[in-house]
Amino acid sequence: MNNTRGRDGAMAHGDITHIEIPVRDFATAAKFYSTLFGWQIAEIPGFEGYPMWQAPNKISGGGLVPRGEGYSQPRSFVEVDSIDETVSAAEAAGGTSVMAKAQISDTSWWAVIEDLDGNAIGLYQGSSVTPG
Repeated sequence: MNNTRGRDGAMAHGDITHIEIPVRDFATAAKFYSTLFGWQIAEIPGFEGYPMWQAPNKISGGGLVPRGEGYSQPRSFVEVDSIDETVSAAEAAGGTSVMAKAQISDTSWWAVIEDLDGNAIGLYQGSSVTPG
């Protein structure tokens, strides 16, 4: 896997930023994935209830989310320059918006679209670095 981050550590438009895996039990899933793949899994301050995983390459990662109706398969999140523009483009191409843009932090937002085959694709815009 190539590191597609720029010199400032930012992901480029179209890069996969992370993958969420829906699970029934966080502790059981964390033990499973840590043992199987060597992932480091931890909740970080400000994101309690959302254990984040990082692969040994320190590039790939994502989160564990509660499994439920409508969220039973892993979901990839794609970095975009503008969620608003990407949602508009998806709708113009026949896709749909299934979750409106929502704020994660002062510098980041997310949304979910559905492609022509009903696949949910997460969108991520922003930075994990706080300005200042």
